[in-house]
Amino acid sequence: MYIVETYTIAVILTFVTMLCWGSWANTQKIAGGYRFELFYWDYVIGILIFSLILGFTLGSNGSEGMSFTDSISGASGRSILNAALGGVIFNLSNILLVAAIAIAGMSIAFPVGVGLCMVLGVIINYIAIPKGNPVILFTGVALVTLAIVFDAVAYRKLTTSHSKTPTKGILLSVLAGFLMAWFFRFVASSIATDPLAPEPGKLTPYSAFFFFVLGIVASNFVFNTILMKKPIEGEPVTFAQYFKAGAKGHLAGLLGGMIWAVGTSLSLIAAGKAGYAISFGLGQGATLIGALWGVFIWKEFKAAPKGTYLLLTFMFILFIAGLGMIIIAGAD
Repeated sequence: MYIVETYTIAVILTFVTMLCWGSWANTQKIAGGYRFELFYWDYVIGILIFSLILGFTLGSNGSEGMSFTDSISGASGRSILNAALGGVIFNLSNILLVAAIAIAGMSIAFPVGVGLCMVLGVIINYIAIPKGNPVILFTGVALVTLAIVFDAVAYRKLTTSHSKTPTKGILLSVLAGFLMAWFFRFVASSIATDPLAPEPGKLTPYSAFFFFVLGIVASNFVFNTILMKKPIEGEPVTFAQYFKAGAKGHLAGLLGGMIWAVGTSLSLIAAGKAGYAISFGLGQGATLIGALWGVFIWKEFKAAPKGTYLLLTFMFILFIAGLGMIIIAGAD
């Protein structure tokens, strides 16, 4: 299997993670009027397909470490359960975050949900495996969190409607952020600490990602089926509508899932060298990438009120400074 050998390569991979996590949602825009609940099925299928492709390529090639199939056959029940439970937790938190955005808007859901996820997630992963300078690391996390707040305030300036009651949305955001902060740790706990000296029953990053994805797929039959019957917005949708949907929507969903899967798998692969706290923290810079898409490609701030671009400028500066400090924190 492929093993990351230097911290520089690990950082490069986490930047790809950031790009993927911040870009996959664009496929939803490409899908046009395809309902999110139906899009999400294709998204999950795309993740599953990529996990298999990755396992039988990077996870199987090379002379170092265990192969993808050997790791699966030698996995303990506990390791499989932890990785799969991480998938269930992620899937629930992701759907809750979507619900929070629909109810309270991005300006509430993102700073609360994503901000809480980042801070708590870095703390959880650092306590489990303390790697990197904690002062520099958490200063970087604080700067990125502040950048997310600036991003949210900028989005709020675009909101002209005050008809939404955010209380329920805030609670959903908190719950989504809390759950999302934990999924990475469950998956990480199933992976061998040293890929060159495998621990009995422990997984490689590739097999752990595969079982993580199986957790997402299995739980989706519960969570997304409920969402289809009781959608956050609009009328209920059926599986018949899914099969009648055009190729454009299906392909967009598959592509979105694969893009997200690239980012998540690389984050796990890089974590062996960078540390799980740093790998997870850098990945949360995806909010910056999402903002760049919104500003320069989708022109979401074209009619923004005066002062919005100043907020966005501060946001970009804080993000870059925060991400730089997180990188420095893990350097030898």
